[in-house]
This record gives sequence, structure tokens and C-alpha cells, in this order.
Amino acid sequence: MSEHLGTLRLAALNIDGVLLNDTFSPVIHHFVTSRGGTYSADLERRIFSQPQLVAGRVLAEAGGLSTSPAETIGIYLREREQYLRDHPVRILDGAVELLRRLRRLGLRTICYGGLDASHFERYLGDVADLFDAPGYVCTNDFRPGIHEITVELAGLDHHEVLFVDDVARVAETARDLGVAFIGHPSDFAHGHQRRLMREAGVRHLVGALDEIDEPLLRRIDAEAAAGTVWGGTRERAAV
Repeated sequence: MSEHLGTLRLAALNIDGVLLNDTFSPVIHHFVTSRGGTYSADLERRIFSQPQLVAGRVLAEAGGLSTSPAETIGIYLREREQYLRDHPVRILDGAVELLRRLRRLGLRTICYGGLDASHFERYLGDVADLFDAPGYVCTNDFRPGIHEITVELAGLDHHEVLFVDDVARVAETARDLGVAFIGHPSDFAHGHQRRLMREAGVRHLVGALDEIDEPLLRRIDAEAAAGTVWGGTRERAAV
């Protein structure tokens, strides 16, 4: 058995785009461009990892719609259901192995995302035993949720938690709080998250989950202990 990590206590993994394939970016892109709108990095920043009603307002604006934010989200979700007929949701390669690796290293492990818990139960219910209570956290009301998950839910300090996410906005919050972060940006052809993560200063970017191996996790654990997860010496954010 691997020796447990020394500083990190919890790994929080985003559900869509990290554990499950990205079935949101392609639909958002089509939603906007099919209505004559422009898809851009700024648009991704204004939509991704935002509460649904915020994203709905931006989507309506970008698509030239007069619908309310809630109505717009309803339209978007119906279009996503159509997309899923040909592009079903699936657990990403290496996801189950990553969850087991994290647990072997002594980390409590939870999953989070913007949809309700039924989404987790439907697609990850078969591996729910690999997560610690509460298993899944819906962050729609407090996105991106890093402080809330770390402090209010887990009762930990910012330097004791590792987040893995596919959105640069989450990385920026992690950076501001001094929280360890691994970026797993979508490979969607029209996406901008990899570039935005680099601009945010993300040091650990992976294209596949098996790249989050034990050596990388131990390196990040050492950085967390030294307070250098974002490079250089940073004063840890007050809890």
C-alpha cells in the first residue's frame, strides 16, 4: 500500500469534463452559433461554472433570444438531450483508476458539479463506493464552490484540498485561495479553456486522467506543504 500523502486531505473532482465526458461545450457552441451568435473565450468565461440562471441570461443574449434565463436553460437542456442521442454520457478513461489511486493515498474524495444529485446517481452510481460522504455536491447556488466545499463542508484549510476541474474560472478561484489545482480542459475543437488556464497560471495541466499519477500527486502534496502550489511563495488565503 502506498504511503499516504502528508498535507492534502481531500480531492474534489468536477463531474462533467473530468469524470464524465464533456457534453456541454459542444451544445453551448451549437446553441450560440446556430442562432448567428459568436462563440468566444469571453463567452465561455461568462457561462462556464456559473449558476444556471446566470448562464441562461448570457445564452439568451448570445443567441439573440428574448426568453427568460430559466426558459433559455430549458431550451438548452432539450437541445442537449438531442445531442446525447448520438453522443452519450460516459465515464472517462482512467476515471475509476484515478478514484482508487486517490483513496490509496489517503485522500477523502468527493464529486461536484452544477446539476442536481440525480446526475451523479445516474452516471456514477455504480462507483459511488469510491466517494466519501456526501459523495456529490451540487454547487449551482455557490459556484465555483471551492471555499464552500473546502471550509464549510469538509472543515479543512485551503492548502489541504486538491481540485480537479476543466474550467479556467475555477482555476482562478483556486489560485486566489492558494488551493492546489489540476486542469483537465476539454479537447473540444472550439474550446478556449486550455489557453485560459495557461493564462491563469495553472501549472499542472493534463490531457488524460492517467497523467494524474502518484508522482504528480506527491509533487503537488509537497507544493501544498510548502505553500507553492501556484509557484513561488504565496501567503495562504485567510479561511
